[in-house]
Amino acid sequence: MSNSIGEKFKITSFGSSHGIGIGAIVDGCPANLELNSEDIQKELDKRKPGTSSVTTPRKESDEVQILSGIFEGKTDGTPIACVVFNKNQHSKDYSMFKNTPRPSHGDFGWMMKYGNYDYRGGGRGSGRVTIGHVIGGAIAKKLLKTQGIEIVSHVTQIGNIKAEPKEYNIIKENIEKNPIRCGDLKASKEMEELILTKKQEGDSIGGIVETIAIGVPEGLGEPIFERLDGDLAKILMNIGAVKGVEIGLGFDVANHTGFEINDEFEIKNHQITTKTNNSGGIIGGMSNGMPIVSRIVVKPTPSISKCQDSINLEKMENEKIEIKGRHDPCICPRVTVVAESSTAIILADHMIRSGLIHPNNLNKDN
Repeated sequence: MSNSIGEKFKITSFGSSHGIGIGAIVDGCPANLELNSEDIQKELDKRKPGTSSVTTPRKESDEVQILSGIFEGKTDGTPIACVVFNKNQHSKDYSMFKNTPRPSHGDFGWMMKYGNYDYRGGGRGSGRVTIGHVIGGAIAKKLLKTQGIEIVSHVTQIGNIKAEPKEYNIIKENIEKNPIRCGDLKASKEMEELILTKKQEGDSIGGIVETIAIGVPEGLGEPIFERLDGDLAKILMNIGAVKGVEIGLGFDVANHTGFEINDEFEIKNHQITTKTNNSGGIIGGMSNGMPIVSRIVVKPTPSISKCQDSINLEKMENEKIEIKGRHDPCICPRVTVVAESSTAIILADHMIRSGLIHPNNLNKDN
């Protein structure tokens, strides 16, 4: 089972939804980065459950503990180990799924592949394991900030409700003002109403999350394999419930001609730039200095309270199931920080691989 990602800046995730705890080991972060638990906690607070009516009512403080890798308030170049202990598991809610896989969950695949499957809350396959992503991403974001790189993710669509495009600074400000983490405050109210309606119906709804990274220098990534867009697509698709990834215009390029969407170069304020950013900041597998824009489509939460058809693997017969427990009627709001974190992990890794961040000591010039 693969639980790590990254080459120079590597994240290894561990833990399960109803186990003792969940965390991550970050290996490859250079020494002398100022870092404390608050830096990680503020990111975890964006994804923790029970924060609004549109998230699961499971109450978890998700308080992080740093076990290693920090000395006198700075990274020391050794692996940074962090853990969040689970405190509010209701494992009995899942006993009925020991032999009955839930529709559109990973249960069946886990049962067939591993045999020994922790069915409590989805075990290792639960969305709660993204705590590890966020821990790694929090450290990556702090590292990237030293190089002037910022990342923000926001919800652009829930069901058939779409947000109006906004400038980066407006998005960054508005997402803190609504529980949907949408950059368009008007659309966010409609999105919230739709999510709550589906929640009352015992159903769920999906949507789209966009991530924007600004300040990324030219030349990150490789032209063939290890392409920057390829690595971003890989980590974003590795987020549970994500069913599609696009960079820049993405699938909409099929509706245009080359002349319509080519990003033409120009000199502006003595800087090389492009007139448009239809390629989402990545051309030929490498960053071109423009904002890196990606989008993920997130499926509706498969855990719904409506009666559904399944099977009993022990009896080998058809069976009806009703999923109890506490679940998000829409995953998108809490996925935003996971998308930010995943993007940060890849960008930090490529910054070190490209020599733009010293691999050993942040205070040294490359």
